[in-house]
Amino acid sequence: MVRGLLKFITCGSVDDGKSTLIGHMLYDAKLLYTDQERSLELDSKVGSSGGGIDYSLLLDGLMAEREEGITIDVAYRYFTTDNRSFIVADTPGHEEYTRNMAVGASFAELAVILIDASKGILVQTRRHARICALMGIRHFVFAVNKMDLIHFDRYRFEEIERAVRVLAEELDLANVVTIPVSATVGDNVTTISENMLWYREDRFLGKSLLQYLETVDVAEEDEKGLVLPVQRVCRPDHTFRGFQGQIESGTIQKGDEITVLPSKEKAEVTEILITDKKADSAEKGQAVTVCLNREIDISRGCVIVKDTSLKVSNMFAATMLWMDDEPLAVGRSFYVKIGTKVLPATVMNIRYKIDVNTGEHIPATTVYKNEIAYCHLSMTEKAVFDSFRDHKTLGSFVLIDRVTFQTSACGTIRHSLNRADNIIWQETDITRDFRSAKMNQKPVTIWFTGLSGSGKSTLSNALEKRLNAEGHYTMLLDGDNTRLGLNRDLGFRAGDRAENIRRVAEVAKLMNDAGLIVMTAFISPFAADRENARDTIGKDSFVEIYVSTPIEECERRDVKGLYEKARKGEISNFTGVSSPFEPPRDPDLTIDTTGRELGDLVDEMMEMLKDKIRR
Repeated sequence: MVRGLLKFITCGSVDDGKSTLIGHMLYDAKLLYTDQERSLELDSKVGSSGGGIDYSLLLDGLMAEREEGITIDVAYRYFTTDNRSFIVADTPGHEEYTRNMAVGASFAELAVILIDASKGILVQTRRHARICALMGIRHFVFAVNKMDLIHFDRYRFEEIERAVRVLAEELDLANVVTIPVSATVGDNVTTISENMLWYREDRFLGKSLLQYLETVDVAEEDEKGLVLPVQRVCRPDHTFRGFQGQIESGTIQKGDEITVLPSKEKAEVTEILITDKKADSAEKGQAVTVCLNREIDISRGCVIVKDTSLKVSNMFAATMLWMDDEPLAVGRSFYVKIGTKVLPATVMNIRYKIDVNTGEHIPATTVYKNEIAYCHLSMTEKAVFDSFRDHKTLGSFVLIDRVTFQTSACGTIRHSLNRADNIIWQETDITRDFRSAKMNQKPVTIWFTGLSGSGKSTLSNALEKRLNAEGHYTMLLDGDNTRLGLNRDLGFRAGDRAENIRRVAEVAKLMNDAGLIVMTAFISPFAADRENARDTIGKDSFVEIYVSTPIEECERRDVKGLYEKARKGEISNFTGVSSPFEPPRDPDLTIDTTGRELGDLVDEMMEMLKDKIRR
C-alpha cells in the first residue's frame, strides 16, 4: 500500500552524520538522477572522504557548509519510493543555527534525531528533542549513528536506547523508536544490516530507517470543527465579495451557518470557490474563497469557524524559543503573528526558563539566544487563538522585531489568561471627544526623544509655556520627574527602560483622554519601545520630535556630569556611551538645538503642530 506524504526532519549535534545519512539513503534507494549521481562521485574525489563517496554533499549545498563540513541552512529534499513520498529537511546541528533547525521542525510530522554512538545523548540532542516537541512533532526516531566505529556493539546501543527512553519520558515524547545505523557504510539505512544480526531479535524494531519511514502512520486525530483564518478579502468589483484562506481543520459546505471571530457575527455560506471553480464543499488543506449571505465586518486576521470553540482574548501564556542575538527582557514590544493576524504585543513577564539538560524551571528576568522560556504576553487588541494542543495553526506564533522585522522567537500557546476575560474597559458618559470640544483642542502627545543633554526638557518646557499662553490645556511629563515617583522602582537595564516607557505611554493616553495636550521628555532610546508607545497612545495622537543634537554638544553641556561618569565606568547602561540610541526613522520633526535660539525653535514646533491640535 502506498501511504501518504511524510514530512520529516533530521537533526542532532554537529558531525552526527545527518546529511550523510539522508544522502546515503537517496543513493542506495536509487533515488538520484544519473547526473546527480555522477556529480556526487566527482565532488567526493576532491573532498575529505578518503576517496569514497561523501554522501553529505547531496544536501550540504552551501560553499561554507562544504568547506567547514557542517550544515548551516535547512536543505529540503523531495523523493518518492514505491511505498511513499517524502519531504526531508536536513537541519543544522550547531547551536549557532538553532533558529534554522526550528524552522525545519515547524513543518515536519516526524523527527529523525541522530546520536553519535561513541558520545551518546548530548546537550544538542536534548535541545533539538525539546524544540521538536515544542513545534508539535509527535513521532520520533532516534538514529544511533556510527555503529561501525564501535564495532556494532549491541551493549552500547542498548545503553543509549535506555537513555533515550528516559529522555522520552522526561519530555513526554510519544511514538519513539531507536534504530542503530551507520550512515557512512549504509547499515540499517535502507536495508537490514548483516553486521547487526542481534537487531533482528523481537525486542528490537527490526526495520531499517527507510523501511520504518515508509510504514509509520503519522495520521493524527483531526482537530475539532471548521477553522478558516482569513488571509485576504477579494473585491474585484462591487458585485462580488469573497473571503480567502486555507482551511486548517474541518470542512465547509454551501448553506452552512458560520461564525466570524472575533466579532462573533453569524452568516450563511452562499458560495464556495476552489481556485476559480465553484464547489459544494471543501475540506482541510484546501485554499478557498467563501461568499456569505450578508455584509459583515471581516478583514485579514479574522477566523471563520463552525462547531469549535476558540479563544478571543488579548493575553496568553506561552512556551517559546528565543532566537534573537539580543536577549529578551520583560517589557519589550514586538509584532506577534498568530495565524494570519499580526498585532503589536509585549512580553509582560518571564515566568521561568527551561533547562535543556534537566528540564528544571529556572527563575529568570532575561532570556538569551537558543533558550526556552515560559512567558506571559499581552497584545494591543483581542485576537483569535487556542491552545497548541487543540489547534496547531492558531496555537502557534512568532514574535517579530519591530525595527528589523527579523523573527525573534517562535512558540506555542498554552492557554489564555483569565485576567483578560475578567477586566473590561468601562465606558463613561463624559467622553474624550466631549472634553476635547470643551477645551477647543485636539488632545495629542508630543513625544520628545534624544540623548541626555540634547535639549528635550528645555524644548518641552518652552513649548508648554507657549501653548498655555495661547489658551491650551497641557501637561508635561519629564523623565527625571517620573523616575522620582511613578517609576522610582525601575533601573536602567533594557527591561526597566521598556517598562519606564510603557508606564509613561499609559499615563499620557489617560491624560489625552482627559482632553489635555501632553509633552513627554524621555531619552526613550529604543525604537521598539517608542513604537509601543505610539500604539498605546494611538497613531493619530502621537507626535514624535527627535532632538538630534550631536553627542559632542550634549557632552559639552553636561551640567549633571553624567557623561564624564559614564566614560569612567561609574554609570552603566548610559545611552550614547555604554548603551545604544536608535534614532527615529520618520519623526514628525527633527531639531538640532546646536547654536539656535530657543524662540525660533518654539516657532518651528508651533508651525508643525498647528493642524494637529486645532479642532
